[in-house]
Amino acid sequence: MDYGFVRVAAAVPRLRVADCGFNSEQLIKMIRDAEKEKARIIVFPELSITACTCGDLFRQQALIREAARRLGDICDKTRDTGIIAITGLPVYADGRLFNCGAVIQRGRVLGVVPKQYIPGSGGCSEERWFAPGRKALSDTVVLNGHAVPFGTDLLFCSDSGKNVCFGLEIGEDLWAPVPPSSHQAVAGATLIFNLAAGSETVGKNEYRRELVKQQSARCFAGYVYSSAGVDESTTDMVFSGHSIIAENGKVIRESERFRREEQLIIADVDVERMASHRMRNASLMEIPDARAFRKIPFEFKEVGIEKLRRDVEPHPFVPADKKERDERCREIFEIQTAGLAKRLEYTGLRHAVVAVSGGLDATLALLVTAKTFDILGIERKNIKAVTMPGFGTTSTTYGNAIELIRGTGADLLEIDIKAACLQHFKDIGHDPGVCDVTYENAQARERTQIVMDIANKTGALAIGTGDLSELALGWCTYNGDHMSMYGVNSGVPKTLVIHMVRWAADNMADGRTREVLLKILNTPITPELLPPDAEGRISQRTEDIIGPYELHDFFLYHVVRYGAPPAKVVFLAAQAFEGKYDRNTIKKWLTVFYKRFFSQQYKRSCLPDGPKVGTVGLSPRGDWRMPSDAEAKTWLDELENIVLDCS
Repeated sequence: MDYGFVRVAAAVPRLRVADCGFNSEQLIKMIRDAEKEKARIIVFPELSITACTCGDLFRQQALIREAARRLGDICDKTRDTGIIAITGLPVYADGRLFNCGAVIQRGRVLGVVPKQYIPGSGGCSEERWFAPGRKALSDTVVLNGHAVPFGTDLLFCSDSGKNVCFGLEIGEDLWAPVPPSSHQAVAGATLIFNLAAGSETVGKNEYRRELVKQQSARCFAGYVYSSAGVDESTTDMVFSGHSIIAENGKVIRESERFRREEQLIIADVDVERMASHRMRNASLMEIPDARAFRKIPFEFKEVGIEKLRRDVEPHPFVPADKKERDERCREIFEIQTAGLAKRLEYTGLRHAVVAVSGGLDATLALLVTAKTFDILGIERKNIKAVTMPGFGTTSTTYGNAIELIRGTGADLLEIDIKAACLQHFKDIGHDPGVCDVTYENAQARERTQIVMDIANKTGALAIGTGDLSELALGWCTYNGDHMSMYGVNSGVPKTLVIHMVRWAADNMADGRTREVLLKILNTPITPELLPPDAEGRISQRTEDIIGPYELHDFFLYHVVRYGAPPAKVVFLAAQAFEGKYDRNTIKKWLTVFYKRFFSQQYKRSCLPDGPKVGTVGLSPRGDWRMPSDAEAKTWLDELENIVLDCS
């Protein structure tokens, strides 16, 4: 399977200026090299058959005819391959010369696209030789005796129905205010190939990279940019072979500039992900002047990708770069505090109640509340921080909670819930020796009742502590810790909560408060609803029961944001966590994820308000609208059917 990926290549061949024979042989070699790497589409630089720096030689009929003849050689000598090759050459049509990209597969030219924007300044004099694409009058051109589709209105679409559709831009087209690829994307292109010949000046490479990234993001597409290399003429300019493969705003492969050897960069672009983005983005479908395109079919067969030629982030919610991660944490704090500040101002309340357990989520909620009170100029002692020891509370978490509350300057309240829960068990006829769901949930609801009642008594807002990962899995007690008056963590996944607390320790705390934050980070994640073991240690570890949060956050990201099917999620996770979790382990916990995600929707359907902080959210009012009684069978059946593939 290819799992919705298309393997693409950007090539920078060795060449000789105006030596079409030598150049075509280099292209043929690299086409075969790319096919050995299972690439399905390869793009070469602008005018790669002739070189782009031929100058007035472009006016020579001998060069124009030779370029066309060598295009025929490339077709003939790659007839036995299935790869699509996109190469550049000058094409004479309608009494004009055009700078074109030709698309080749299985020995024939599928179509020819002329460059639309012809530069005439800044050291480029292309308008001296080439006409812009809009000047073309014919919709076909004859090359080597064959009539071939010709024009700026061509898109190339696979015959497999797998979202593989691409358009061409040439060099300067990308730099236009409205690049042709914008219209191509609206018409269905999920991949854009640019045959380029960008010369180098100081800092230009950074601007070029940003253009490619941004256009791939605007188009919800993969963008493959191949630029002329160092063998071009250096009479007035130098070329570096800067080639880039980007996907939806992110560079996934990039060439080394100024290399003296040929270069071939290869990456797998997720066109299925692009299709998912497009289904969600109504604006893409409503762009005016959506142009009519002729769609040229091509043969597309899966090659069977065993390992992706791209990185797969194991923690997609957490930036790998520390500087970027710190900035992300800072910004999320600002979003959380801004949301809570607005809610306090609107209600006119100047008090808040937070249940502090000594765990990560409660810690983050308390820190956010304290920071919000600072912003609003309210004394922190107006925060009622309640710690409520129960049957599962250990000295570790109890001590952490007390130290944290004192360190933040909140008003400490301690209410032991054991007696109240025992009375409740007596009232409903439950044996307290039976540590079942009733035993656990009674404690969670008792704590919520206390928090709500204190809020009523003191005129305060009850702050929710639950995070996005818990909501996805339904790892909360309905009308217990599930409920609050404002859930500040409801948009933050668990893997990011960990880094938020670590960031706070480094940037918002000092002395003993920092020490306790670090201790909390080193404490196992637990609901602490079952009694400690014989040595007083935590006996109930969340990740032992429902699985590692890093896996569940990975599942959440790919399932909710991109609609990835089970087989693809397993494939991606196996690469992201290679050496840590095998495929059977991944499948085991993905099964748990799907079962819980579907069965626990009823808890998400009545969530309290809370701020969205990232691209994935589960609020029933905007981000995620799902029936509470939907069946998971389709997803579980697919997962079951790949068991043998993963053993």
